[in-house]
Order: sequence, then structure tokens, then C-alpha cells
Amino acid sequence: MNIKDLAVAVRGLGPGERIPDRHAADHGNTAPEVEITGVPAGTAELALIVHDPDAPLSHGFTHWVVYGIDPAAPAVPSAGAANPAGTVREGPNSLGDRAYTGPQPPPGHGTHHYYFWVYALDTPVAGEPSREEFLSTYGDRVIEQNRLVGTYSA
Repeated sequence: MNIKDLAVAVRGLGPGERIPDRHAADHGNTAPEVEITGVPAGTAELALIVHDPDAPLSHGFTHWVVYGIDPAAPAVPSAGAANPAGTVREGPNSLGDRAYTGPQPPPGHGTHHYYFWVYALDTPVAGEPSREEFLSTYGDRVIEQNRLVGTYSA
């Protein structure tokens, strides 16, 4: 894993902090505002994947998959925001939806960790692959990656 200057920030969430309720599936399900800084030279495209490895599923639960983030303007448009030239695309989450789905751990399952992974790629991503398809197809095209981890419990 190559981590140098690339960073991901979520408005209202610091490292290891609880994700605000407004972003949870049963409290508004509002996609968080995400900003990316320290984009390395040679980046063709940025990708963002929000994943919960603590979910009781064989591959965890993927909450959000976003491709086509412009390295020159590295922010993920929030719901309803303008999408410049339609470049930002959402891949399928674990529900099969091409949208953000907020945290919703099973009752009594304790605290889950939500990884906001950002990837700087040396090539554009074709289509809208799932998290697993993206990692297997583009893993060797990652220039740099980093993540922010937030928590949530029911």
C-alpha cells in the first residue's frame, strides 16, 4: 500500500469518531461530504469506496462506490449536487443500488468500523464495477491510496 500525501476527509467526522446520525440508514441516509487532498501527479481519476468489514457477511458490506472523481477538483458531489459533465459515477453497493447506503449495524452487533477508502489511479475506471471487481481489475493501477475510519453502532 502506498500512502504519501493523499488524504480523505469527511465533513463532521474525525479519525475513529462516530459517524453523525444523519448519515445512518435509519436517520436520514444522507451521503457525507467528502474531500480529497494531496492528489499525486499522474492521477487520471480518483475512486472512493466506503466499506464495513465488520458486517456479518463473507466480504463485509460495501456502502458506497464512486468513480470518475476529477483529480483537479477532488470532491464527491453530495446528493442533489451538480455532477460536472456527468463524470462522477456510482457503482453498486452491497444492496445492488448505485447510491449511498448509510451505516445500519444489526441490533446488538456492537460498534462497526467504516473505511472511507480513496484511490488515486493512473487510468480511468471503465463502467461502474462493484468493489470486488474494482479491486481485482484496478489494484495494480493504484498510484496511492489512503483511508479514514469512522465508527457507528445501533
